[in-house]
Amino acid sequence: MTYRVIEAEKDACAPPTIDAAVAAAWLVAFLRDELRTRRRIEKAVIGLSGGVDSAVTAYLCARALGPKNVHAIRMPYRTSSDASLADAQLVIDALGVESRTIEISDAADGYLRFEPDADARRRGNVMARIRMVVLFDQSAKLDALPVGTGNKTERLLGYYTWHADDAPPVNPLGDLFKTQVWALAKYLDVPQRLIDKAPTADLEADQTDEGDLGITYARADAILSRMLLGYSNEQLVERGFSASDVALVRKRVDGTHWKRHLPTTAMLSNTAINEFYLRPVDY
Repeated sequence: MTYRVIEAEKDACAPPTIDAAVAAAWLVAFLRDELRTRRRIEKAVIGLSGGVDSAVTAYLCARALGPKNVHAIRMPYRTSSDASLADAQLVIDALGVESRTIEISDAADGYLRFEPDADARRRGNVMARIRMVVLFDQSAKLDALPVGTGNKTERLLGYYTWHADDAPPVNPLGDLFKTQVWALAKYLDVPQRLIDKAPTADLEADQTDEGDLGITYARADAILSRMLLGYSNEQLVERGFSASDVALVRKRVDGTHWKRHLPTTAMLSNTAINEFYLRPVDY
């Protein structure tokens, strides 16, 4: 299964499409195989933010493992939007999954009081990493596995906190562009409010992903999908994309390449883990 890029004249700058029904079935099978078959784990733990990515992940896990085997954890900071909590509750109510709300303000502020001048980016990174501490500890308590929620667009643009959003060992959405996640959300019948809302990390008032990135997800996905097929900047501009958008996307992809790799290991032997030594299934 792969995504399709529309190259008809009228759709020369359209984002990639996907067969949502096929994708959903494939991802449910993937989750069952990864958790039950390979790891012999029956339960999933998900950080439920109130956004569409974590909602789609919850819907897929509920199909794969059953709602009672899915634990949705809401982890607000004191400045988090009440709307985000309410939107997460819509998912909890619709699916009937297990849920818990764990406030992270005291944990984050316990460190940030030593760094009162930390800007929004640093504060957001602290919150994201504390949320992963919570998810991994809850997984140990529940004999469950943390399941990631990051999409392909965020991963390619480096729009996530390293060793936080990318930390869970299994990620069903990591090969789906944001626009494809929206399509999958519609197919899965995720509450429309979550699909329509502007994506946000919810770090400060009026903050949005697209505002931070300087480009809409639809335009970014259209450019990224073609970059991955080998189109040069010049070829993208020839097809109707603006030179500034292409340059912005290319710069973010090239500048965040390090975030998409495991920590670099100094190799002293021919059995360096993840450099040379792999299980047969890893080849």
